[in-house]
Amino acid sequence: MIETLPRNAAAPALSRLALYDALLSLRTRDEVDAFLSDLCTPAEVRAFAERWEVARLLDAGNKSYREIAAEAQASPTTVVRVARFLKEMPHQGYRLVLDRLATER
Repeated sequence: MIETLPRNAAAPALSRLALYDALLSLRTRDEVDAFLSDLCTPAEVRAFAERWEVARLLDAGNKSYREIAAEAQASPTTVVRVARFLKEMPHQGYRLVLDRLATER
C-alpha cells in the first residue's frame, strides 16, 4: 500500500501567489498572450475575454442585459453573474481595472 502524504494546506495559497507574481511580471500584450496560451485552454481564454467584454459593456450602462449577451456572445447567466460581481461582491476586481483603465485614457 502506498502511503499518502499529508496535504500541505498552504501549498494552494502559495501556488496562487506564484501565479499572481507570474502575471505581474508580464510586460506586453504579446507576453500575456504567450503566457495565457500556455496556461489556459483556448476555451478558457475565450471565457475570460467574454466576461471582460460583458463587464465593459455593463459598465458603459447603455444596454440591456439581453443586448449585452448578444453583443458579447455570452449567455444571459454570464451577464447576470458579471453584473453581480460588479455591484455586490467584495473583491471589486472588475471595478478596479475598469476605473484604472478609464483614468489612463
